Amino acid sequence: MKALDELTFDNRFARLGDAFSTHVLPEPLDEPSLVVASKAAMALLDLDPAVAQTPVFAELFGGHKLWAEAEPRAMVYSGHQFGGYTPQLGDGRGLLLGEVYNEAGEHWDLHLKGAGMTPYSRMGDGRAVLRSSIREFLASEALHALGIPTSRALCVIGSSTPVWREKQERGAMVLRLAHSHIRFGHFEYFYYTKKPEQQAELAEHVLNLHYPECREQPEPYLAMFREIVERNAEMIAKWQAYGFCHGVMNTDNMSILGITFDFGPFAFLDDFDAHFICNHSDHEGRYSFSNQVPIGQWNLSALAQALTPFISVDALKEALGLYLPLYQAHYLDLMRRRLGLTTAEDADPQLVERLLKLMQNSGVDYTLFFRRLGDESAALAVARLRDDFVDMAGFDAWAEQYKARVARDGDYTQEQRRERMHAVNPLYILRNYLAQNAIAAAESGDYSEVRRLHEVLTRPFEEQAGMEQYAQRPPDWGKHLEISCSS
Repeated sequence: MKALDELTFDNRFARLGDAFSTHVLPEPLDEPSLVVASKAAMALLDLDPAVAQTPVFAELFGGHKLWAEAEPRAMVYSGHQFGGYTPQLGDGRGLLLGEVYNEAGEHWDLHLKGAGMTPYSRMGDGRAVLRSSIREFLASEALHALGIPTSRALCVIGSSTPVWREKQERGAMVLRLAHSHIRFGHFEYFYYTKKPEQQAELAEHVLNLHYPECREQPEPYLAMFREIVERNAEMIAKWQAYGFCHGVMNTDNMSILGITFDFGPFAFLDDFDAHFICNHSDHEGRYSFSNQVPIGQWNLSALAQALTPFISVDALKEALGLYLPLYQAHYLDLMRRRLGLTTAEDADPQLVERLLKLMQNSGVDYTLFFRRLGDESAALAVARLRDDFVDMAGFDAWAEQYKARVARDGDYTQEQRRERMHAVNPLYILRNYLAQNAIAAAESGDYSEVRRLHEVLTRPFEEQAGMEQYAQRPPDWGKHLEISCSS
């Protein structure tokens, strides 16, 4: 394991030059202190977890110190925000400190969010507050534990720095990791500003560093775009299967790697609601839960437009046509597994759709239903779950179809069924009220709940002794928390 001063830097994005980013130094936080750190994320950098407890750790990730090899840069990009194009965005409160490669040869961006003003802050203060930093940290690590592609979070550093949002809060920084922080909006920026040389340089950078296998294809850029389409289809399928709502699917928040990125007003579903809007600022419901699938395709179309200098329109359209079939295949595969099924039948989509409609009409807890469905045999499980449904006759009809489907699926023991279903159906998810409880304690100076919740969420499928309170249905107030972009 490494100490902090033993990290090896290779700042590949910084070498692209000033057309792509601007050199900016972090603005230090006052009295930086560790709120929470992820041992699993630290392991990606081969870091000894003990270094998180040292003063220099908080100083580095609180903006007070820098490695000599670091080259902090604020990236420039643009993007479509709520459907409208914004010509210039960029890292308004984040800095790419540098790229570190580990002993396995993997490169990881060190991206410090809340690091102060940059040329792209657009009237903002460049800061992040403690609550938003905690939420991003918890979400990043929770999604990873669920198997959903995501950026990672190494730590949150708190401070006494005052920051104004709707009220005065305390500033914080979160250090996030990803193989790249390049977004759809990077390509849009150079396309719409008519800078073909820089756009070609960006395309080569992404192709060579992140999709090298596409070099072997007759049309490398087209192969890369197809891979981006597939990765996003799979990511969004997992969002939908696990009830995750991103909240702000602007093209500047879409990663070129197909990972969950830029957490803002996210939420997991409590009661199943296909029309759920997690972002209080999303008045039209553009980014509602059910709209995430078509918005994913819309965003890929926006990226495709920016790639027309490299790929023919017909080829781009053909690649975009892969999105929905790929999404449906990934989603149905996961939903079959969530239902305990190991084989495929043509009527399975209807079985899933009928269940979700019944859940919608009865306000059934999305996570706990699937978990409890695997606790016992199909017959006993549906008998116990029946009382959760208002339309009992409708549920009874579905239950008969489900039991018959399970019987056709294969001959296996209840222990095998339970083990298989519990491996894909989490007991613990990051419910908004759990995050809010942890944030409230942290804002009072008590970080123990943030750390405890983080530990629980790193093992979402495993029942943990003494942690029953994290596996309960939320109280009514917990279902109606308002989360906006400023969060």
